[in-house]
Amino acid sequence: MASIDYFERKLDDKRRLTIPTELRNEFASGVVITRGFNQYLHLYPKQLWDKEVESALGGSILDEKVADLNVKFRFGKTEAELDQKQGRVTIEQHLLDYAGIDRELIAVRAGAYWRILPAKADV
Repeated sequence: MASIDYFERKLDDKRRLTIPTELRNEFASGVVITRGFNQYLHLYPKQLWDKEVESALGGSILDEKVADLNVKFRFGKTEAELDQKQGRVTIEQHLLDYAGIDRELIAVRAGAYWRILPAKADV
């Protein structure tokens, strides 16, 4: 089976993103959505967040770069479970505002996580 590294979606009226069927097992542990490094969002499988991101954010309490990353990724961070029936997850309005996403978006795999950008983004 071919892997999916990109998909386009339109959020419904309740700000829900439908994850493609082929990717739902990847998010079986849950979903973490955060601000990205720039004006986009990061979408992580909860298991990946717990195993890799949390440990990476756990550096020295006196390291300003680690502190800055903690603020960047924890400010507005949301965790949720996928709607098992339709594979949907709600994206909070403050995160959509941060990324400049209205209703249409693109998601691109960036290694082990996903970047979510406005459909009109110049990638």
